[in-house]
Amino acid sequence: MTNPQPKAPRLGYVILYVPDVATSVSFYERAFGVARRFVHESGTYAEMETGATALAFADETSTPNRGAFRPNRASELAAAAEVAFVVEDVRAAFVRALENGAISVLEPSEKPWGQTVSYVRDLDGFLVEICSAIGA
Repeated sequence: MTNPQPKAPRLGYVILYVPDVATSVSFYERAFGVARRFVHESGTYAEMETGATALAFADETSTPNRGAFRPNRASELAAAAEVAFVVEDVRAAFVRALENGAISVLEPSEKPWGQTVSYVRDLDGFLVEICSAIGA
């Protein structure tokens, strides 16, 4: 008898460790138009409404993972990861992000495969891609 293959895991959320969860939540609401899904009463954890996979923020000083990562800072190079938001109008979303405090990294540009991409950094220095859907 063969063992059935276990179900593949699903990505539940991505967590950004930040110095101030409330500030990050407010910034992402204004800059990217995402709504808060859940904010814990302690103020140390929050999730944004970003579809099936939630974008979450955790206080970098109160997490049990403290010491397992280098804090991201706007004054330093970003970590080798990014958050990507797929939008209908990349240029408008890019401008909105800049108007709300994001820092420009790459203005919207067309990729050879037809996707439009742009990059900004958030208040804590995390790299955020603002892009169209591939093949859109």
